Amino acid sequence: MTANELYTFCIKELDFTDDAKFEALCLFESLLNLNKQSLITGNISLTDEQIQTINNAIIRRKNREPMQYIIGNWDFYDMTYYVGEGVLIPRPETEMLVDFALEKLKKNKSPIIYDLCAGTGCIGLTIAKHISDARVYLFEKEDKAFEYLLKNKEKYRLDNANLIKADIFGYDVSLLPECDILISNPPYIETDEISALQNEVHFEPYTALDGGEDGLIFYRAICQKWLSKVKTNGYAAFECGENQSAAICDIFKGKYKSSNVIFDFNNIDRIVTFGI
Repeated sequence: MTANELYTFCIKELDFTDDAKFEALCLFESLLNLNKQSLITGNISLTDEQIQTINNAIIRRKNREPMQYIIGNWDFYDMTYYVGEGVLIPRPETEMLVDFALEKLKKNKSPIIYDLCAGTGCIGLTIAKHISDARVYLFEKEDKAFEYLLKNKEKYRLDNANLIKADIFGYDVSLLPECDILISNPPYIETDEISALQNEVHFEPYTALDGGEDGLIFYRAICQKWLSKVKTNGYAAFECGENQSAAICDIFKGKYKSSNVIFDFNNIDRIVTFGI
């Protein structure tokens, strides 16, 4: 069987997805190192092992396992992060948190950043890569997620990233230096809403999704325990779920000088920022 024949078959098998051609190309590029040009114009014969690799991937995808887990990595901002079972998949809207941080820190000398509930590290590590004199503290409590966090730090050799395995509810913040920006994409889905999410999301770790009964327990903990570590004239910025921004502003009421809500490409209130 040629690569083009298997590619055509793969597209047909993935027709239940939103973009079968894109997903098929992801599989061939990541698993077989074959690009679009070679798939369409070439007549490359595949080995039995290569064919089996793609067939196994198709089976996994038909079971609704996320494409990101199957290929083992995913692009975020201008970097590519290792992902897999046990860690939240980086999403495009989260890049807005990085944009905010880089804009606010562009004039700061040796800024300090906290990334709470860091997961893959896509937020904090991206900031660390773009601001070489920054010190970024990334906090993650889950074992599997922390493994990916460590792998991603080592991949990009980011010596200015400090990884801390800790639960943000119980960590002793008194030992930390004050930060210029506190940033987080915490779990924010209401517990009762998780069962209704699309099948692919159920492969992701429950602990990275569950924000408690009203989806807001992490924001309360951050406000009560962590916000005092933000420097005067510093910032806090959070990703949130649809229609949560007003409630988050209420939680932080009286703790900030200014606030702003940033809407994503679907016009959903996705980022809440505070000037402290």
